[in-house]
Amino acid sequence: MKTEYVRLDPQHPDPEVIRRAGDILKNGGLVAFPTETVYGLGGDALNVEASGRIYAAKGRPSNNPLIVHIADMEHLPTIVTEIPEKAFALANVWWPGPLTMVFNKRDIVPDTTSGGLSTVAVRMPNHPVALELIRAAGGYIAAPSANTSGRPSPTLAEHVREDLDGKIDMILDAGEVRIGLESTIVDFTDEVPMLLRPGYINMEKLEEVLGEVLVDPALSGGNADGNMRPKAPGMMYRHYAPKAELTIVEGDEAAVVEKILELAANARKAGKTVGILAADETAGAYSDYRVRDIGSRRTDKEIARGLFKALREFDRDGVDVILSESFETPRMGGAIMNRLLKAAGNRVISARGDGPFGPKNFDPKGPSPRAVYNEP
Repeated sequence: MKTEYVRLDPQHPDPEVIRRAGDILKNGGLVAFPTETVYGLGGDALNVEASGRIYAAKGRPSNNPLIVHIADMEHLPTIVTEIPEKAFALANVWWPGPLTMVFNKRDIVPDTTSGGLSTVAVRMPNHPVALELIRAAGGYIAAPSANTSGRPSPTLAEHVREDLDGKIDMILDAGEVRIGLESTIVDFTDEVPMLLRPGYINMEKLEEVLGEVLVDPALSGGNADGNMRPKAPGMMYRHYAPKAELTIVEGDEAAVVEKILELAANARKAGKTVGILAADETAGAYSDYRVRDIGSRRTDKEIARGLFKALREFDRDGVDVILSESFETPRMGGAIMNRLLKAAGNRVISARGDGPFGPKNFDPKGPSPRAVYNEP
């Protein structure tokens, strides 16, 4: 298959290109497109064959549910059986935006889209290209991240091309995404809403609107053996992973820098190429190695936006080992560490101390369970 690659103005997409892309989706094809979070791989959410093609293109397990993207609130009742008042309240604040909500589904949504579950995850993205494409395609696009399953999510169209060129019909390139981490997912199928995946909208923001919010056990160690069926994307399996072995080092700042330099020197002596993932404040300490500085700890939006891009750049560098600082930050630290821990397979080394990078800052409501190693 030849994949068509089209560049678009992110604010004013060409209507003819959007129409053609919509026709591809209506006919069961696949189109990658930008959202404010990451690039998505779109197929007709109500078409059994299209959902199957998404799983095949990504190499994604078929029990890992897809998110249905809509562009208009009036389309929601067609695919879900009930919309609780709290869900309406959260949608009023965060839709369009980086929020996915889980509801009991109607039969019109194929089991291939919902991963065999009786529920469906739904989102309204905040990006002009995405919204216009959804409308052009008939109102319902199933779209996981547009990457090979398990790889870092794509924040640029070029990342999509790296993974899916020749496997899908079209890639719409509207430049770099704004947020860089997947949406927050909240389950509304029980009386009390439950956080399934942390994202840009943190617990504080959710509780401001909803009051009490529970946390899925899979986020705090309740699914350590991996035998629970995922309710939403990103809850199981190794995700977001670079090709190199990734290890996170936690502790106070000085101890983390010292430990990373020690581990990097040992890896180099063993003949391995080393990449280091660091923040502005400490990146200069690693000048003897390949460093990716993903932003200041004072501006966690920059760190979130740069994480997946940096992991992909290490892949292009061909490094054997990646050592990463820990990135607990006030607003998005839970989401950043959730993605980083999954990318590392929960491999964490604890340096001395308990300062700003330390264990006390791991919020059980945010990161996934982790295995802490005293030595590699």
